[in-house]
Amino acid sequence: MRPLKTYQIPSSDGTRLYVQETGNPSGRPVLFIHGYSQCRLAWNKQLHSNLADDLRLVVMDIRGHGLSDKPVDAYVDSRLWADDIQAVIQALNLKQPILSGWSYGGVIICDYIQFYGEDQIGGTHLVSAVTRLGEPVMPFLGKAFVDCIPGFFSTDAETSSKALQTFMHICAYGEPKPEDYYFFLGYNTIVPPYVRQGLFSRTLNYDDLLTRLRKPVLITHGIKDEIVLHQMSEHNAHLLPGARFSSYPDVGHAPFWEATERFNQELCEFAVSLPVAVG
Repeated sequence: MRPLKTYQIPSSDGTRLYVQETGNPSGRPVLFIHGYSQCRLAWNKQLHSNLADDLRLVVMDIRGHGLSDKPVDAYVDSRLWADDIQAVIQALNLKQPILSGWSYGGVIICDYIQFYGEDQIGGTHLVSAVTRLGEPVMPFLGKAFVDCIPGFFSTDAETSSKALQTFMHICAYGEPKPEDYYFFLGYNTIVPPYVRQGLFSRTLNYDDLLTRLRKPVLITHGIKDEIVLHQMSEHNAHLLPGARFSSYPDVGHAPFWEATERFNQELCEFAVSLPVAVG
């Protein structure tokens, strides 16, 4: 197992972001951005794989999650989310990284591109990703997930725990392994309810931004996803006719965990296909 380097990187508002990296320091960087109420550990099957032979693998806890700072009121401004990604890119001197965003991570990637453009990145990887929030995203969310939302915001431990347990059960297609289930549940539980509510307090639609992307895009989605419906990625693929669209049968919301070998291979092939990073 390759060693992990650990950093605490301040963003524009002083929020410290917990970041780790491993892999080939000369390889194409991939910055993995996890989803709602998750943390960097979601990407363990990528970090501890042969992807590390060829790629520089970077994971971060987004603000409010994992070991990053959890400010009380700092989740609504898209510029802050963009600044977080820029802070990591600059602090680690990432040359033309692939931004790989899972679920809510798709919105964060769009936040970044809205303010910083695509000049500093090599490509975009949307993994079971949403690119809308608020009312515009509702048609693309599964009913079981939507029913959990009030519980995500509750400060009552029993209510919050019940919602998170349901969330973990529907993350994968079929029943997750007990060790996976409790692993996921553990790092979901440490996210404060006010953070979860803050992430849902935005309304936006990045359809227009997607139509203007010029760097390569890979879209990955499980057909059996009960959280972000496969139709979300179908919609985005229509907006991005040049994108590679990879659908996974009998896979739910976490293809990188449920179909790791295929996911890693396709990510590596995508990275190799990009123009050589310069500078």
